[in-house]
Amino acid sequence: MKNPQAFPTHPDAPLSCDGMTLRDYFAAKAMQGLIASPRMPAPAHHGGTDVTDSMVADLAYKMADAMLNAREA
Repeated sequence: MKNPQAFPTHPDAPLSCDGMTLRDYFAAKAMQGLIASPRMPAPAHHGGTDVTDSMVADLAYKMADAMLNAREA
């Protein structure tokens, strides 16, 4: 699975920064959707069920991995 930089800079740019990877970018977008979804149960510390923050993060990265794999197909 390739995981390039999300916002690459030109190699000759005066200031180059690696920044976040595409996997991190995809996971952040997936997590936004998961958290905003009315079908996603609220975490326990927000008065919801036993869904934990780490469960949401794990699912977001699983979705990001699936998106990266789909790019290679």
